[in-house]
Amino acid sequence: MSTYHPTSGRPPLRDTASAVRPVMPEPDRPAGVFSRPRARLAVACVTAVATAALLSGCGGDSSGNTSNASADAVASASPSANMTEMDGMAMGDPSATPADKIPGADVVKGAFRLLDTRPPGMDDVKGTAWLAQGPKGTTVTVSLTGLKPGEEYMSHLHASPCSADNGGEHFQFEKGGATTPPNEVHLMFTADKSGMGMTTVNNSRKTGKDAAAIVVHPQKAMDNRIACADFDF
Repeated sequence: MSTYHPTSGRPPLRDTASAVRPVMPEPDRPAGVFSRPRARLAVACVTAVATAALLSGCGGDSSGNTSNASADAVASASPSANMTEMDGMAMGDPSATPADKIPGADVVKGAFRLLDTRPPGMDDVKGTAWLAQGPKGTTVTVSLTGLKPGEEYMSHLHASPCSADNGGEHFQFEKGGATTPPNEVHLMFTADKSGMGMTTVNNSRKTGKDAAAIVVHPQKAMDNRIACADFDF
């Protein structure tokens, strides 16, 4: 049977629009290497988990059982060794005006005392914390010595005195709200070569007398509270 058109003598036209196009295989990639969208999604997930772990701090357990998994996630996902601010949430500025120097503010202070949950090598830690409340809200300053040089530390305001479960849970302006600043007051700092560390943080709201104490612990061992200071309201 002829394949040419009976009138024109030319081959019939092919319907190329409905033809099935072959699917080109994706280039081979080494094991564990993902395409760019998947890689970006993985990085975003790790960063979110690490941030949440870091900011949750020492609020969960003061029994002395060390849990370093969250800290390890923070260390691996962090692009910087010195993180005093995350996603716009201020967590300390060593150059800021200290709480005991705030004009017109009511200032209370407390001396840090060692806790039995402290990690090894922290027996010489000493220091003072100040909490000022004035027209611009609350300012908190911590200053400690006897820390490990170059190590990062965190402090949080707590709702209970040091004698009650080593400070108990974190102080919150809105109880049951976010576990991150500005609903909580967090401070992060790095000890210098002499083992001294200090920083100051501001919050636009006043704590009143509800922030009874402040606790300091290593960033990489958040359950191991080193020391606690009661404010002398």
